[in-house]
Amino acid sequence: MRLAMKALQWLQRMFLPWVLLGALAGFLFPALFAPGKSWIAPLLALVMFFMGLAIRPEELAALRHAGRWALLGVVLQYLVMPLAAWAIAHALHLSPELAVGVVLLGSCPGGTASNVVAFLARADVALSVVMTTVSTLLAPLLTPSWTWLLAGAWAHVDAWGLFWSTVKIVLGPVVAGILLRRFWQAPRWLAEGAAPLAATLVIAWIVAVIVALNHARMATAGVAAWEAVVLLNAAGLALGYALARALGADRVRARTIAIEVGMQNSGLAAALAAKHFGALAALAGALFSLWHNITGPLLAWIWSRRPKRS
Repeated sequence: MRLAMKALQWLQRMFLPWVLLGALAGFLFPALFAPGKSWIAPLLALVMFFMGLAIRPEELAALRHAGRWALLGVVLQYLVMPLAAWAIAHALHLSPELAVGVVLLGSCPGGTASNVVAFLARADVALSVVMTTVSTLLAPLLTPSWTWLLAGAWAHVDAWGLFWSTVKIVLGPVVAGILLRRFWQAPRWLAEGAAPLAATLVIAWIVAVIVALNHARMATAGVAAWEAVVLLNAAGLALGYALARALGADRVRARTIAIEVGMQNSGLAAALAAKHFGALAALAGALFSLWHNITGPLLAWIWSRRPKRS
């Protein structure tokens, strides 16, 4: 069992290759993956259920004592990223559908991959987990609100529909997973091995579907989407770190906050965009899945070799 657990955890850490494989498969075999659009939301809900199942009781208890740094990180998450996404969409003169997708991406909570990157960067993993959990629980309220406020100039935003979609995809499944773990002690190989691996594979499959749906537009829209994604990720990482330091955080906490702010729940962004705004809007989330899983580990590698000075 120990060997199997190590194998499952190794496969989890191969997140980037899985996502790259998904993107390549979607581009090479669009007819195979495009029909899967209707399954994106249900399968992402399953991913969020796995996230809830993976939350330990002590991590849940830590929410009551999260402190100022977790609060600061969540505030920066929901200020820096939506506003940066709006500014980038305007600066690049994105098409309305793609602009909405970028703003929606910026308005989403932090992604669970940030917890792994925080560990690799020798940052504060407990703080990262708390920030991810809090931002995820706030997503049904803040993600639709920011999208409605900032993206309404490009398209009609059904804030109520976005709210209910986020509740069904995020809040409901996460709470269900937390409750199940409270009353049933899932075996470690499932809660920390197979479930996170399944979540990784689902995200890779979502990327394949979104790329397949945009196959004919990749040569034109793909360039603009890549520019927006690269700039948004850079803005989140840089501003997250700089603002955290300016507000008194030490280097370790600032690194943690930067990682959390700069790494979005891109799977959620793709699912909500595909459901409410179309395949092109979802392209931003799909490409972000690729990009932040390159820059995050790269930044972690750089930071892990630097001393943890205050």
